[in-house]
Amino acid sequence: MKLILLRHGESEWNLINKFTGWTDVDLTSNGIEEAKFSGQQILQENIVINTLYTSLLLRAVQTAEIVADVINFDKKNIQYDWRLNERHYGSLQGLNKSETAAKYGEDQVHIWRRSYDIPPPPLSDNDERHPRFNKKFENINGALPSSESLKDVINRLEPFWNQYVINIKENSGNHLIVAHSNSLRAIVKILDKLSDQEIIEVNIPTGVPLVYQFDNNFNVVEKNYLIDDHQLKEKQSIVANQGKAK
Repeated sequence: MKLILLRHGESEWNLINKFTGWTDVDLTSNGIEEAKFSGQQILQENIVINTLYTSLLLRAVQTAEIVADVINFDKKNIQYDWRLNERHYGSLQGLNKSETAAKYGEDQVHIWRRSYDIPPPPLSDNDERHPRFNKKFENINGALPSSESLKDVINRLEPFWNQYVINIKENSGNHLIVAHSNSLRAIVKILDKLSDQEIIEVNIPTGVPLVYQFDNNFNVVEKNYLIDDHQLKEKQSIVANQGKAK
């Protein structure tokens, strides 16, 4: 059994280096090409996808639909779950990462972006960016966040993940999750059994399938990105450098 984790293609706010969180933004033209590339890589590896899950956020949904078209997966069978949404960046949402680093210091921004249990400054309940004002989230059965750490994301993800693992164990086959940097880092932390410190240095690039292969006991036996090592390191470096002052 294989599980593919895919971060959405480059979004408009990735391009201009803004904290995005739960803000809905479109893919760029490059992001669309990254999504197509991801689908082609999955096809090339002859991996037949049995289930496809994504978040409620537009950039992930667009990526999932593009990939589905490429791999001939029926889009009516795409499953959506809010627990796969990106980490909520609180009052940082909409701010430029480099400008924020210049204002507060790179170390502080690194803590906000990559620490395990320290969330960014929260939104007030009356802030128009708060998810309670977004109709897309009005039927969510759970507390809507005003800011989240990675630890918060793991806690939020847990009900989904526990049921998801039961389902894929029962169904076997190959499975694809299209989500976001931090919701996927949460899954990687669980699968790779990483410490709170080790996960800080994990950078997941946009638009590159990460394939986990499991044995019959759901132990990870192999893990690899479907891209050459040089390109992977370049893309990971871009992610790592986003929080630096220019």
